[in-house]
Amino acid sequence: MRIGELAQQTNLSKDTIRFYERIGLVEGERRPNGYRDFPAEMVPWLHYVRTAQALGFSLAEIGKLGDQVRDTPDSAAALSALLAEKAEIIDQRMAELATLRADLAERIGTGCPLSPIGG
Repeated sequence: MRIGELAQQTNLSKDTIRFYERIGLVEGERRPNGYRDFPAEMVPWLHYVRTAQALGFSLAEIGKLGDQVRDTPDSAAALSALLAEKAEIIDQRMAELATLRADLAERIGTGCPLSPIGG
């Protein structure tokens, strides 16, 4: 399918698809007339990419995840493990942010909020 059709089926812009192609997330074949031709499998793959982005994965992580999931016989279990790992990273970051927020809250109204606490 040509890039316009792929863009329409995935609700992505042609520029986004071209960018994904440049970074290796999408593979299309160049025809002699210069048009890109993409296999039908790109539609579910691009939906996967968008979902993974919405779940907080970077494009680099998505590329790596895609390779791991495609190369793993039990891809559902592998993907579940990767999602659990990502959830743990988010939990750690939330704990760090909670500590930071508590520190900020403690400093509000102290007169000199950048002075060491307790000093």
